[in-house]
Amino acid sequence: ISYPQHSYCCAAVPVYNTSNTRDFQVDPADAHLTVPQLVSKYGYPVEQHRVITEDGYVLELHRIPGGKGAIPVFLMHGLLCSSADWVLVGPNNALAYLLADEGYDVWLGNARGNIYSRAHLTLTPNMFAFWQFSWHEIGFYDLPAMIDYILVQSGHQKLHYIGHSQGNTSFYVMASTRPEYNEKIHLMQALAPVAYTQYIQSPLLKIMSLFQDTLTVLFEIFGIDEFLPNNAILHDIASLLCPSSTVNNLCLNVLFQLAGSDPEQVDLKLFPMIIGHTPAGAATKQIAHYAQGIRSHQFRRYDHGKIKNQFIYGVSTPPVYNLTEITAPVMFHYALNDYLASPADVDRLSPQIPNLVGRRQVDHVKFNHLDFLLAKDVKELLYDEIISRLQLWKA
Repeated sequence: ISYPQHSYCCAAVPVYNTSNTRDFQVDPADAHLTVPQLVSKYGYPVEQHRVITEDGYVLELHRIPGGKGAIPVFLMHGLLCSSADWVLVGPNNALAYLLADEGYDVWLGNARGNIYSRAHLTLTPNMFAFWQFSWHEIGFYDLPAMIDYILVQSGHQKLHYIGHSQGNTSFYVMASTRPEYNEKIHLMQALAPVAYTQYIQSPLLKIMSLFQDTLTVLFEIFGIDEFLPNNAILHDIASLLCPSSTVNNLCLNVLFQLAGSDPEQVDLKLFPMIIGHTPAGAATKQIAHYAQGIRSHQFRRYDHGKIKNQFIYGVSTPPVYNLTEITAPVMFHYALNDYLASPADVDRLSPQIPNLVGRRQVDHVKFNHLDFLLAKDVKELLYDEIISRLQLWKA
């Protein structure tokens, strides 16, 4: 199989803020700023880049450029999220800023369908065809396009990859189905490494998996192709349900049911920021694909049904991903209280990654799935270790 060259468009326009302050205090106005506006506001240079995938999706990359020769680090967000994940907790705390402070060339990805990547050469988000993808296509098309673009722009042959949640799932898809990309990775660090979901603890997702077939049919009948889009009405409703206290905070309770409860690490002042930037939009098939894994106990391609599977794959059941093709060095960072990346599922995945160079459990018993991005002490508990791995790793 031959793959066409990726297309690139729209030259980067650097934006600089002359302010020297990087002391972060939560500002409710930040909920209404784009990621480039946020980065610029806090005194960092920022660039916007657009990449066109082989199948025509237009993706937006955000960059905090390093100096000449700076090593590129690519950060990839999780489900229903965006590049905002890596800047929400502000300077001196958020991973993107910490990496920039260390002199790295920082690139923040945005998967197809989220608020920054809602364009296509021939389709629009109002069309059914636009949303016919899961995280398989993100791994097969989006990641290779962004990685190739970053390497061309930076002049490097390899980059560091850091993913959270679905950002890891899609990496495993890429590295197993397009194994030539393993050679372009210095080190892949997986925060909450999601692949197998047999032991997922989230009650909400467990229930959804039980009715996955029915929900998929209903979504198709009623034309519900996008799951939790980013819009002002949703934010207004959420702001009413998310007071700045733990009492009757519906948002907090929902997050704890999804990700695991860790009240000690929650900064309620961040909720306006979180609500302003999340959910960032995703295809319903991304949710359905995870639900299929909960039921099948397998890490495999999207199940279209026996007849369509036969047409697409040549077999009636979806092929499993061949994880032995993943030869890039991989480091796992996982947590005991993560409802979505259960330690039992991480244990199952670990021996199947041929070049797993390390597994590190976050040293906080209540650390949950969202703490990897939002915890009060995330720098000390996690990010310092991630940066030390970058500095020590020689490939």
